[in-house]
Amino acid sequence: MKVVGFVGYPLSGKTTASQVAVEIGIPTVNMGDVVREEVAKRNLPLTDENLGNVASDLRKKFGMDIIARLCIPKIRKILDEKGVVVVDGIRGIDEVERFKKTFGDDFILIAIEAPLEIRFERAKRRMRSDDVLTIEELKKRDEREESFGLKKAMEVANFTVENSGDIEIFKEKIKELLKSVASGVEVIVETYVHPTEDEEKVKKAVRNLFPDSEIEIKEGKLIAKARDLRKFRELLRIQKILDTARSEITRGRIGSEVIIYLNKQAATVSKVNFTDEDAILSPLKVTFRLMNVPFSRFLDYIAPETRNGKIIKEIDKL
Repeated sequence: MKVVGFVGYPLSGKTTASQVAVEIGIPTVNMGDVVREEVAKRNLPLTDENLGNVASDLRKKFGMDIIARLCIPKIRKILDEKGVVVVDGIRGIDEVERFKKTFGDDFILIAIEAPLEIRFERAKRRMRSDDVLTIEELKKRDEREESFGLKKAMEVANFTVENSGDIEIFKEKIKELLKSVASGVEVIVETYVHPTEDEEKVKKAVRNLFPDSEIEIKEGKLIAKARDLRKFRELLRIQKILDTARSEITRGRIGSEVIIYLNKQAATVSKVNFTDEDAILSPLKVTFRLMNVPFSRFLDYIAPETRNGKIIKEIDKL
């Protein structure tokens, strides 16, 4: 379960980042929609001034975290169905603290930064009814949101992404970061492909364990990136080697990474066979990079403890 929040100054790129999330299948909750709904209820025109006044009024009457609190039921509903959701439009530190209190370590905050001048140019191009018309208006909007604790919120972000250049580069950065954070674990598989080996068979061996692997072979070395742990996890259960896997994973832990070595030939027939680093014909070196996932949870998810051959407690999600 992951709740990923975007925070940033107006026109920094939060909406674009949320669109990237939707493109890769991650649902979103827009906090600004709550304010827009309230503006509509009050029969007011949808302008930047009215949005700001209504947001300020809600916070004054019900607390600085009121918009976050109103969004939480929507977030929970999506989490129950999808297991991951992006929250767009966080404005201040009180909202961050509310989400952290509600979702704990499952809440990840990403700050998006962009200079004032670039943000104003975006406003002129976008021409939305609630956008600013002058750079002075944008400065005032920045000041208003800083009064909500925006600057403090950005300072406590888990990740910061710069958005002042090519939009496609920014989208790719967000895409890779969301995939890593949403999955909680990034998998890197490395091995050498010897002249006597068939490249396609080696690729198949990797995908037998991690089906979503993106594979590249250069100068005889294969490097693959993956995030889907389900097949690997399933094979450990089918083969009934959870105790062995648990021991190897514990032994291979180095900080926030876990390194294990698997027999390449066994993987070609969808078998997990742990081996040593110096095995003949090069083993598959598998590195699990834990992205905001505690090692103990990762270990229990992949290879839980057993008693008399039966799992004591199963964890279905990271």
